[in-house]
Amino acid sequence: MEMELTALHWIYVVFIALIIGFMVKRRDTTLICIIGIFLLALVATGSLASSISGIFNSFIFAITELMATILIISIIVAMSTVLTKSGINDVMIAPFAKFIKNPTLAFWVIGIVMMVISWFFWPSPAVALLGAVLLPVALRAGLPALGVAMAMNLFGHGIALSGDFIIQAAPKLTGDAASIPVGDVIAASIPLVITMGVVTTLSAFILLKRDMKLGRIKADNEGFVQDQTMSENLLTLGQKKFFAIFIPIAFLLDVVALSILKLQGGDATALVGGTAVFILLILSLVAHKQQGLEKSTGYLIQGFQFGFKVFGPVIPIAAFFYLGDSGFNQIIGDYLPKTSLGIVNDLGAALAASVPLTKEIAAVTLTGIGAITGLDGSGFSGISLAGSVAKLFGTAIGGGTATLTALGQITAIWVGGGTLIPWALIPAAAICNVSPFELARRNLLPVTIGLAVTTIVAMFLI
Repeated sequence: MEMELTALHWIYVVFIALIIGFMVKRRDTTLICIIGIFLLALVATGSLASSISGIFNSFIFAITELMATILIISIIVAMSTVLTKSGINDVMIAPFAKFIKNPTLAFWVIGIVMMVISWFFWPSPAVALLGAVLLPVALRAGLPALGVAMAMNLFGHGIALSGDFIIQAAPKLTGDAASIPVGDVIAASIPLVITMGVVTTLSAFILLKRDMKLGRIKADNEGFVQDQTMSENLLTLGQKKFFAIFIPIAFLLDVVALSILKLQGGDATALVGGTAVFILLILSLVAHKQQGLEKSTGYLIQGFQFGFKVFGPVIPIAAFFYLGDSGFNQIIGDYLPKTSLGIVNDLGAALAASVPLTKEIAAVTLTGIGAITGLDGSGFSGISLAGSVAKLFGTAIGGGTATLTALGQITAIWVGGGTLIPWALIPAAAICNVSPFELARRNLLPVTIGLAVTTIVAMFLI
């Protein structure tokens, strides 16, 4: 199918290149994103007033889309603050500190635990469950906060989400689009997920250890906002031990409820967030007694201040990239061609239609389509297109549809699901109090190496 590309598509491509270039150079991208939004709206509508309004409307759209993530991060930070002030946090992390003795163990233990939990409940709730408890342990073991964020991010939003073996939402979407059973997609994805996961995490760990040795990344506690607040003598040792047991049990019951009720995504995050609110209120009342009501509000305010401080720089870039998908019609209006599937999907389809077909080129093209469609930051919006193109290519080259489908799925989710797009990896960055842009930069080279090796492996499996 010949896809009609307009000036809007090319403007979007130019600004993607500019944004990536500025990020690599460690420069702020806010101005570039705002100019990009303005130009897209101006070319689409031809109205100066509508273009100026489009900037503000795009911010509203981005905030609305990110609100659930902002809230869960804010609440978890508020809860972590009262845990630290009351001294409960020290009691909770003591068992983990016994076997997480060094940065290497911290990186791999946190990563593997994150991956397992994410298989069952998806990464965002898993970040909230693990971050508050394991981050202080990792910091004390000498792993920088950035390293903790990388481990949670690569193992959770990378390995676990790209395979999605348990919940199977991703392989269901791609399998349906490719007209093949879900089981075929999962079977084909296993060697690719393993390749991508092993190559990427090893590359990331080696580069992290190198930079730690060279002093480019320092192992200290500056990355954890709650460490700035000293423990106060608010509870007895017995009370601390009780809550140190009670809180993990409460979240464990969440895990059981998620499994029984089959909750995932936003519903899972909501349950974890609601539990954190109740824990925050209970601890505030017990620790601060008569001042508990006022203190609980104070903790929430601190959490929200932290959440919006972290998300503030991300909103403009998120607003721009949301224009690449369904956000365009909602923010600017129905100005794309009638056959358009959204700017990023149109670009992916145009790429698929413009290349000759061999199994090697088919694999490279599916990787490209996955990467392009992942630029909107969801990871899932473009995998149906990847499945459709995989079916087309598989038919043309006489096989390999399942492998191509799995490759497109893995690429789209690694790029857009939360390892390279700054606002998609905010949960891990925010819990660890590191810059999402810095985390994206740290992930860029390992993920690129992983995608290159995985694409080559796919060529042999087709």
